[in-house]
Amino acid sequence: MMLLTLILSFLLQGDTLGLAGLGMTSDTSVTPSEASVSHNEASSEFDMDEYLYGHVVDAYDWHITTVNGKHISVPLLIIARSKTTGWHVFSSGKLAHGHEYEGFYILHDQESHRDRLMEHTPSGDVRPLDISITKNVAGLMFNSLVLVLLVLFGVKWYRKHDAREEAPGGFSGLLEMLVMMVEDDIIKPCIGPDYKRYSPYLLTAFFFIFVNNLLGIVPFFPGGANITGNIAITFMMAMFTFLAVNLFGNKHYYKDIFWPEVPLFLKAIPLMPLIEIIGLFTKPFSLMVRLFANILAGHMMILGVVSVVFLTAELGPAMNGGLSAIAVLFGVFMDVLELLVAFLQAYIFTMLSSVFIGLSRQHPEEEKVEK
Repeated sequence: MMLLTLILSFLLQGDTLGLAGLGMTSDTSVTPSEASVSHNEASSEFDMDEYLYGHVVDAYDWHITTVNGKHISVPLLIIARSKTTGWHVFSSGKLAHGHEYEGFYILHDQESHRDRLMEHTPSGDVRPLDISITKNVAGLMFNSLVLVLLVLFGVKWYRKHDAREEAPGGFSGLLEMLVMMVEDDIIKPCIGPDYKRYSPYLLTAFFFIFVNNLLGIVPFFPGGANITGNIAITFMMAMFTFLAVNLFGNKHYYKDIFWPEVPLFLKAIPLMPLIEIIGLFTKPFSLMVRLFANILAGHMMILGVVSVVFLTAELGPAMNGGLSAIAVLFGVFMDVLELLVAFLQAYIFTMLSSVFIGLSRQHPEEEKVEK
C-alpha cells in the first residue's frame, strides 16, 4: 500500500513535469512581479474560470479560506533541481505573492490556470526538475494514511476475537461487509478459481479510490484535494490493471490476441490481431478516463452550483438571498449524490479491472468440460 502511494505521489508531479501539460513551453518574457500583477488584476472581480479551476488543479500551497481579503493557506515543500545550482528544498511560503527565492518563482498561467515553478538562469527563464510536495501530493499522502489507519483499526477486532465463533460489529463489521462484498460479488465471479492472487490489488484499488473520492468532497481542510480527479492518478491506476492483465495472462489469452479463432483470411491481413492489440490499450484507457472524468465533473458541478452565491451578489439582497438559498440546498443535494458516485466509481473500476483480468485467465471450453 505504501509503495503504491509513493509511486503515485511521484507520478502525480505530471502536472509540473509535463504529463498534464505536454507541449507547453515557458514564457521567458514574464517576470514574477508581472505574473503577480496580472493575477491580482484578474482577481479584482469574480473570475468564474479561476474559481472553478483554482479548486480542482494542483497548487504549491493548500488554500484553506479567505478572511477579509486575506488568503489563509498552508505552505508546502518545494523540491527542485536547478541545472546550475543543484537541489533546492524550501517552503512554498517564500514564493507567495509573486516573491522570488533562490532564483525560483511561481508563474500563474492564465490559460491553463496552473501554477508552474520557474527559475531565472543566465540563458533565460526555464522550468527546473520539480518533485515538490504539492496540494495533490500532500492530499494523496494524507488520504493514504487515513486508509491505512482505518484498515488497522478495523482489523484490531480480529486480533482479540475468533471470527469463526462470533461476528464483528461496529466499524470492523462494516469493513468486513465491504471486503466480502467486493471479493464475493466482484472479484471471485469475474476472475475465477485463482481469484485470490489478485484480491490484494483489487481490494486495495477499491478502498484507495473510495477513500480518496470521499475525502475529495469534504469541503474543508484537510479534505477537498482533487486526487482521483487528477488524470496522473487515474493513469497509474489503469496502468497497474494493464500490467496485472498482460503480465499474468495465460497462453490462451495471447493466442486469442495473435491467432484468434477466425477465418484464415482475417488472420493473414492481419485485421483481427490488429483490433485485439488496439484493445489492449483501449481497455485501460477507458478505466483512466472514466474515473478521471466522473470525479472531475462532480467537483465542477458542485463548484458551479456554489458559485451562484457569488455571481448574484450584484443583483441585490433579495435576489442574491433567494438564489443563494436555492444554491445551498441544491449544493447539499449534489454533495449527497457525490457520496453515491464515490462508491459507484470505486465499484466500477474494481469490477472492470476484475473483468479484464478474468478475460486474461480464461481457458478453452474443452478444458472446462474435462474439469
